[in-house]
Amino acid sequence: MSQQTSPVGARASAVEQKVVVITGGTSGVGRALARRFAQAGWSVAVLARGARGLVATASDIQRAGARALALQVDVSDAAQVFAAADRVEREFGPIDVWINNAMTTVFGPIRSISPAEFQRVTDVTYHGFVWGTQAALARMRPRNRGMIVQVGSALAYRGIALQAAYCGAKHAIRAFTDSLRCELIHEGIDIKLTMVQLPAVNTPQFRHCLNKMAYEPQPVPPIFQPEVIAETIYYAVHHPRREVYVGHPTIEAVIGNEVAPGILDHLLASSTWEGQFTPQHADHGRPSNLFAPVDVDAGAHGAFDGRARTRDWTSSFAPWLGAAGVRILVALIAPLWAMAVFLHRWLSREKPTVATHGP
Repeated sequence: MSQQTSPVGARASAVEQKVVVITGGTSGVGRALARRFAQAGWSVAVLARGARGLVATASDIQRAGARALALQVDVSDAAQVFAAADRVEREFGPIDVWINNAMTTVFGPIRSISPAEFQRVTDVTYHGFVWGTQAALARMRPRNRGMIVQVGSALAYRGIALQAAYCGAKHAIRAFTDSLRCELIHEGIDIKLTMVQLPAVNTPQFRHCLNKMAYEPQPVPPIFQPEVIAETIYYAVHHPRREVYVGHPTIEAVIGNEVAPGILDHLLASSTWEGQFTPQHADHGRPSNLFAPVDVDAGAHGAFDGRARTRDWTSSFAPWLGAAGVRILVALIAPLWAMAVFLHRWLSREKPTVATHGP
């Protein structure tokens, strides 16, 4: 399935050579990104599995006055990703920015997750990034320009209970990206490479992911709206940094894991187990997007609008803080700050609504 729309208005024509590809571009952060780049007049190609989401996202892009190319792609299949990249360049011209964002996950303890489920999360959430990166590099390298953005997570630094498959994939993406960065520097290739680490975000994935627990999942509070992420990534595209941290919980996780990972093990053993679930009993009959798309127009937001933040105090400087700034904070103030963070988060955490959530 594919859908293409034409640019509307002079604004789109003036910048039609700017082309962005977004994997997982039909819901959550990907949908917010598609809208943000379209509003700025970029030509936007979205890669995803669900036909209805692709049609709706293309319509969003068109309404903003930009060109859209919606391609039905399973990013775990390298051949599909490479073919999509060829299609984008045939119809839109050279790809300027490629954003790897597609993901899936399973909520549950490791003992309850099958090898096939682990494999599938890894194939989509890790290998999908690898194939997307390779597809982008193959086209950007001859031109010696372009940018690849890896949408990461605080969980790329700090694994938590009940999301081992997802956390493992995000850790792998970070290591893969570091390796690639070294190679590009060695070869003198001027392709920008940025990884953006996210906090908890209000996206539809929590109603679409496979859940093996007794209650419906939620992002670990505090929760942020996907537009906060999209705005930061859009800024980072124009002001490239090695790595960008979005939201104070991400910075806390990185610093806490640097300073006192053992303490964090015990703190998160309790807070993330209870903090990842709502009071609503799980609907184990609902479809999940692990092996097949949930073919709906899910939009950008999940079910947590009433609790999600539209901005964060770090948002104004997150794009330029980056990894170097966080390392300086670790060296200068981490011991005192980490202790204060632990105490604050422990005392102000959202109390569980049930005594325990079993698988």
